[in-house]
Amino acid sequence: MGEGVLALEDGGEVEATLRALLVEVLGLSSARVAGFDSETELFGALPEFDSMAVANLLTGIEERFGILIEDDDVEAEDFMTFGRLLSRTRALSLH
Repeated sequence: MGEGVLALEDGGEVEATLRALLVEVLGLSSARVAGFDSETELFGALPEFDSMAVANLLTGIEERFGILIEDDDVEAEDFMTFGRLLSRTRALSLH
């Protein structure tokens, strides 16, 4: 595995990495992102979470997990809540 690529067996690591990416990509505070729960609305609810942020987040997920995400691997609904995004990220990290 390359430097910065995570072992994918640990679901907690996936969540921690996703939260860190949201802080980095959206420019939100760590405390705010730590408060996100499965129902926290993201795309369309946070002004920082626009289409450019989605592209940057996908790139970050690819880099951190050492995967390639194809266009048909994700849908707009995957970015609607933190819970959906986390679930999709976990699924993608298993590829």
